[in-house]
Amino acid sequence: MSIDITRIGGRIGAEISGVDLRGPVDDVTAKEIHEALVEHKVLVFRGQHLDDEQHQRFASIFGPLTLAHPTVPSVDGQANVLEVAGGEGARANAWHTDVTFVVAPPKATTLRSLVIPPYGGDTLFSNTAAAYADLPEHLRVLADRLWAEHSNEYDYAEHPQFRSTEVEEYQKVFASTRYRTAHPVVRVNPDSGVPNLFIGNFVTGIIGLSRTEGRDILRLLQHYVTRPENTLRHKWQVGDIVVWDNRSTQHYAADDYGDLARKLHRVTVAGDVPVGVSGEKSRILEGDEATHYTPQVQ
Repeated sequence: MSIDITRIGGRIGAEISGVDLRGPVDDVTAKEIHEALVEHKVLVFRGQHLDDEQHQRFASIFGPLTLAHPTVPSVDGQANVLEVAGGEGARANAWHTDVTFVVAPPKATTLRSLVIPPYGGDTLFSNTAAAYADLPEHLRVLADRLWAEHSNEYDYAEHPQFRSTEVEEYQKVFASTRYRTAHPVVRVNPDSGVPNLFIGNFVTGIIGLSRTEGRDILRLLQHYVTRPENTLRHKWQVGDIVVWDNRSTQHYAADDYGDLARKLHRVTVAGDVPVGVSGEKSRILEGDEATHYTPQVQ
């Protein structure tokens, strides 16, 4: 039977029903889901209640899996599974694309909910291809030529409100191996051929420009990414699993639930090296290819 695909956002997002992810997904259904992901960027599956093994089996329909993270430890006994939970200040409440500081960031991210607060804790997603299409022609021409440096060294000194022992310890682990990568500001999605703005919170600057100039340009481009028309807000329920195309989206975890518990498990799918509109590929500035973390996808 064919899956049911219901759009839930004007420019991004669809809910998928008619499939039980607790069992194996056949090749025809897997192809439908993959095509839906490329088209809609974010897919929501309600009430699946998967365990870690089922979660990883489902994620693998999109390709080979990465390890949990290049530097952060995995869930015990599950090398491909990352726990997403943290106190205030150690949460991903900034617009970002996952793991862009390595030369081959994940193709897709899958996230499943285990513990959800009674209020707050939503995740917002944005369609970065729609953001690029929204740019005036002169800005598109500029963006097409720009390259950005991405790094896993987040500057908490600029955000003193986030300082805490937990944050400092997490940051030491997160940046225990330093990665710096040059990516095109406009990346072409290899499945759709559609260009998109490939920026986000791991960007430390624009190559060839001063810190101030780079920040001003990034702020301008990011404004298009987070326009309400290009975003989707997902309200979690226990048992949900959400998948997003990490090559054409950004996301933001709303930190509005205080000290309430929130826990999710994440599994990511290996991606290829980004390519800009000129055909030039991303390059390493510091660190290595992170082959311990992600298989090399051609």
